[in-house]
Amino acid sequence: MKTFSELTLDEQVGQRLLVGFDGTELTGDLRYLIDTLKVGGVILFTRNIESPEQVKELADALQGYAASCGLPPLFVAVDQEGGVVARMKEPLTVFPEGAPALNTVEAAQHFGRTTGIELSGVGFNMDMAPVLDVQPDGFSGVMEKRVFPGAPEDVGTLGVQVMACLEAEGVLSVVKHFPGIGRTTLDSHLTLPELDTPFAELMGADLLPFDTAFQAGASAVMLSHIRYTDIDREWNASLSPEIVKGLLRGRMGYNGVVMTDDLDMKAITCDMETAARQIFLSDVDIALICHRSDRYETLAETLKAMAEKFPGSHAISVGRILALKEKI
Repeated sequence: MKTFSELTLDEQVGQRLLVGFDGTELTGDLRYLIDTLKVGGVILFTRNIESPEQVKELADALQGYAASCGLPPLFVAVDQEGGVVARMKEPLTVFPEGAPALNTVEAAQHFGRTTGIELSGVGFNMDMAPVLDVQPDGFSGVMEKRVFPGAPEDVGTLGVQVMACLEAEGVLSVVKHFPGIGRTTLDSHLTLPELDTPFAELMGADLLPFDTAFQAGASAVMLSHIRYTDIDREWNASLSPEIVKGLLRGRMGYNGVVMTDDLDMKAITCDMETAARQIFLSDVDIALICHRSDRYETLAETLKAMAEKFPGSHAISVGRILALKEKI
């Protein structure tokens, strides 16, 4: 695999893009995303999936085309949490109740191992899981059907088991949604939720599972789109220097790959140029955007301009991404 210095600036910038697409095969637009935008990864949704055999054929075609363009291997990602968020269906193993039913270490290991084997077998090398959000006792929020049961310590223990078992089978785990959305009732797909929970309270509960995962060597973390007003009153977490550079990387010492949640969500109220600048200034490595539009080009152009302005931090981010690709 090429090193950072062997990549052109356009290839370096492309590594920071993880994108969705339309279709179920290697289309002309997908080729363009790889050979021209030089994206570092793709994410599949139900619209891209017909069968395990078709997914494997698509994944192989994607990786083959990236290699023919002289690019590093692609992240081929999917949301496979089990329960209400599981893009791959039968004949793969279905865990209909998802994380709420994974209430023992053995259950978490079985999910992680089974999911890792099956995802790897059809060409995926990244799973946007596990969810490490904590739902307080007696609270009914937007994440109710997606969180592990129990106290923050239990969530951390179960999440790390899923994470480790996925990665043992060759599938990178992305823990989410930092710094925690278990207390929210509004959906960031539809609006910009705000959370006024005091920082000390977040530290004593919501952040504990993430700290456990970081201590266990979490490969990557996804940020939430929530605005945590006691930490940063201006920016939501995915665009916040206070949360990413200050809290995640500074106070908690995390030096792995950090990515946004989907920038198509309604919680992102600024334009894509502003979002790209904030991603760069916040020390976020990867911009995730899941629906094809000209915003892909806008992100790439703005990230390139920022990379030319701040080459040092850009090199560190791309270095993290390439190091993660070395794992697979």
